[in-house]
Order: sequence, then C-alpha cells, then structure tokens
Amino acid sequence: MDALGDIMSQKLLNRSAGILLHPTSLPSNEGIGTLGKTAYNFIDWLHSAHIRLWQVLPLGPTGYGDSPYAAFSSFAGNPLLIDLETLSEQGYLTADDIKLPEYLSTDGNIDFGSVVYWKIPLLKKAASAFLNRIKNGEGTGLELKEAFRRFQKANKHLDDYALFMSIKEVYDAQAAQEGVSGKLWNNYWPKALACRDMETLKRWGQEHRHEIELYTVIQYFFFEQWQKLHRYANEKGISIIGDIPIFVAPDSADVWANQKFFQLDENGIPTVVAGVPPDYFSATGQLWGNPLYNWDAMKADKYRWWIDRIDACLELVDYIRIDHFRGFEAYWAVPFGAPTAEKGEWLPGPDHHFFEAVQRVLLKKNSEYAKGLPIIAEDLGVITPQVERLRDDFHLPGMKILQFAFSAAEVREVGFTDAFLPHRYTQNAVVYTGTHDNTTLRAWLDTLSRDDFEVLLFYLYGERPAAELLDELFSTDGTAVQCNTPATGQPADEGTVLQAAAFKDDLCAELIKQAFFSVAVFAVIPFQDLYALGAEARMNEPSTLGKNWTWRMPRGLLTPECAEWLGDLVIASGRWDAYSFSK
Repeated sequence: MDALGDIMSQKLLNRSAGILLHPTSLPSNEGIGTLGKTAYNFIDWLHSAHIRLWQVLPLGPTGYGDSPYAAFSSFAGNPLLIDLETLSEQGYLTADDIKLPEYLSTDGNIDFGSVVYWKIPLLKKAASAFLNRIKNGEGTGLELKEAFRRFQKANKHLDDYALFMSIKEVYDAQAAQEGVSGKLWNNYWPKALACRDMETLKRWGQEHRHEIELYTVIQYFFFEQWQKLHRYANEKGISIIGDIPIFVAPDSADVWANQKFFQLDENGIPTVVAGVPPDYFSATGQLWGNPLYNWDAMKADKYRWWIDRIDACLELVDYIRIDHFRGFEAYWAVPFGAPTAEKGEWLPGPDHHFFEAVQRVLLKKNSEYAKGLPIIAEDLGVITPQVERLRDDFHLPGMKILQFAFSAAEVREVGFTDAFLPHRYTQNAVVYTGTHDNTTLRAWLDTLSRDDFEVLLFYLYGERPAAELLDELFSTDGTAVQCNTPATGQPADEGTVLQAAAFKDDLCAELIKQAFFSVAVFAVIPFQDLYALGAEARMNEPSTLGKNWTWRMPRGLLTPECAEWLGDLVIASGRWDAYSFSK
C-alpha cells in the first residue's frame, strides 16, 4: 500500500482542518449547549471558515463528576443535549414549559446540578406526550409509532440502558433519603437486581414499564436530533470526529448488563481496576478505578460488545478517537481497593487480534475500510515500540500536541528532536495545539519558564529572542508576567502587561499556523485557542473535581472576521481545495 493509501480511508486523503468543541459548550437558552439552533449556526460558521472537521467529546449520558468519559452507557446519548425548543415546536412541550427558571443562566458556565433538576422532568413530560401521541395510532401518531419501533429494533443495547436507569433512579433516591453517597449497583441494589436474576428483572420490567419507556423515548429524542444535525454537517462538507474512552464507568449499564466481560467477583465488584503506573508526573501513578475487561471472554464472543460499540458510534460520527489506545496492547491493572496505582502490573491486551476482528466486521458494511479503520489513536503518555507497531500496522493516525513540544531541558540534552515538534511529524498524524485535558494555549504560555519560552521563540522565528523581550515577559525571579485577557480579546491592563498580553495573543495565532502548516493530515484546534482565551476557558483539569466540563462559549464569538482569518489560513496551508483571487 502506498503512503497515501496508509491513511485510514479515502475521506482521510483530504488534508483538512478541524475545531474541537463539545456541544455542551455552545451558547443556548437552556443553561447548557444543545443540538438546537446554535449548533446549526456553529456548523454554518465552520463551513464559512473552510473547516471540514468538528471534533466532539463522548456523547453519552454523564454521571458522577459530569464527565463525558464516565457515561451511564456507551450506547446512549446525553439527554442534557436534547433541545427543548425543538420539542416545543413538535408539540411535546409548551412555550411556558421551556422558560428558563431564575436559578439558571442563559450565559456563563454550566451548573450541571441545576440543569439536571430542571431539564430531566421536562424531558419526561415530553416523552409522556410522545407516548400518548403514538398510542392514538392515527395519522402522524401512526408514523411516529413505526419510526419508534424501528428505532428500538436498531438500538437493542438501549434496552439495558433504560432498565438500568429505571432501577438506578429508585435506589439513588433511596440512598439520598438515607443520607449515603457513592452507592453503585454492585454495592447497594438488591443482589437479585445487581446480579441480574432473570425472573426479578422480568418482574421489575413489568412493574416499571412506563418509566422504562420514558427513558427509551428520551433516547429517541436525542438520536433524532443528533442524526439530523449530523446530516446537516455532512451536507456542508463537515465530518464529525467522535470519541470513545477505552474503559467504561463502573456505574454504567455497560458493566451491569455485561458482567462476564469484566474482571468482577460473584457480587459484581471489580477484582482489579484501571490506572497508570508511577512516572515523572506522579510518584504514585494515577488510579482511575474503571473495571477492566475480561479479554478472554471478549475474544470467545468475537469481541461482539466492542464491535457493537464502535459500530454504534459510527452511526453518530464519521471518525472515532479512541482514548488511551495503548490499553489495547497492554494495560495497568491495580488491585481493587488499593489506595494508589503503585502496586499494579502490566497485563496483555488483545493487540492485533482485536483490530483484525473489528476490521473484518466493518468491511462487510463498507468496503472503504479496506484502506484502514476510521480511528484516531490517542497515543499520548509513555508509548512503547509495541504500541507504535499496533498503531502503525493498522495505519491509524496518532496524536501530536504542540504544548508538549517546547522543553528547554530536552533541547539542552538532545536538541530540537522532540516528536511533538512540527518538523518531526509524519503525514499520518493529527496535530492539536492542546486537548480537552490541557489548559488553553494562552494560559499555557503563562506557565512556561523563561528558558522554555526562549526555546519556543527560537523555534518559531529561527533566531534568538532579544534579552529585552524576555525581560518584559518575565520578572526578575524568572516567573512569567501574568497577563491573561478576558473573552473579549481586549487586554485588562496597560503598560508592560498590555504589551505582554498582546504579544502572547499573537503567539497563539503563530502556534495555530504551525499546526496548520505541518505535514499532519489533520490539524484540530480547540475553539478556545482561536480567541486566545485564558485558563477560565479550560475544559478539564485531570484528577480534579468541581469546575470541569462547565465552560461555555461566550455569545458573539462566531464572527465573520474570525471565520475569514481562519479560512484564509486553511487555504494557505493546503487544507482546502481552492483559492479565490482578489479582483
């Protein structure tokens, strides 16, 4: 296969630019971004800027910590993304129903607790109205009934999700009344429900049929709205990159309904959990706590659950980024209950056998996958030659992060050889200025040491920066002058701070250019970096709880001026097909 043929699939032959923005971060009148009008406006803006890729985070229903990477199901959609105005236009809610309560704001960061408190009852009300309409069985009700039946047939994994959520709702409420927290299905539910006694589940399903139907209809709303939005994006020439976390949440229908595919004891309690070993950044490693797969059982079942998961995701998006890709080659297993990740061990993953099975099944649906799988490998962290071989044997693009590239300590030792520097990229890669787990590009610049900053400027401009410039940017003790700018893009202070702020804003644009002009087939920029937004716009800080995932785009940022600047950069870097000459 030639070099170009190594790149995923025919569509990936197009050198393209993308923007990373999760739909929850869009402005809206519902306290959280939705799949409504502002999402369509965003797609129109991307189209005007010649952007061909929109990357999102996992789309599942979020649970503890509001993280998209800890969903209640790998197959369900996030109900909070459903647009209530659309449901009102369809007659399932009234205009009064969807008036935002005083405790929620149309602008500013997301208050997840308040959004859930307000929005979930409205979604259940709309679902009840939907069920009443299809029970009528005449006219549009008859058409809806048939559409709903097809939806249920095509999404059988949602049966487990709806059943799981109906049980969870009852026992979460009971736990709250008892004043206890942290209770999951495997340590709080009656054993007959937790361990899935079939007679008990059948009886529960009969007694709670209406609640289960409501959860299913709410999923119908999500999939209907998302698929319409996805089609609109594709019609505008925009493909969507989705995201699959390699591991799933312990409090999920995935684990509860598929216990034989996880390393659990007879009560559903994990025997080992996921993490990463101690390294330079953490002396005790990272303890994630996700249940680990029983890969032998998965293999015996021909990886059916995983293949269904990938297939379901590809119904929603065009490409998939798989988080923690290295876990398919080997994963760090920590004994359940261990206080840190130090006592873990590396265990082998399914390696090539898994991706061969995935490719065989996907090929039956689309011959295009003969050229490669529509998967981006998140290959960050400590990556071994074995992981690189697995990635390269299936021609999967890896990830390059500009924020990881400029280390003065490394330059002193080995010169400008870091694999994250743009001149080191191969074509089969996706470059980012940063990811959802990094701070913004603008805030990152304020964290650099004087020596790191000197390395950055030397690399960008090919000459040593003047000492006077560095003196303006750094105090005498070597710390950076703090000069964050608000979302308006206007500096907050005057004098040296103003000059430093403007200079760092310009550096953000220069780093975006570096990404775009690199050889990497895709260049994807977090939306926050386009406007040089500061640390207040950070999406997630790993190993912390509180403000993560709450950032929302201020209104008024989707300007024609920014689209024109971005579009010209896309054209100049060869990530668009044509150039229009001025008259």
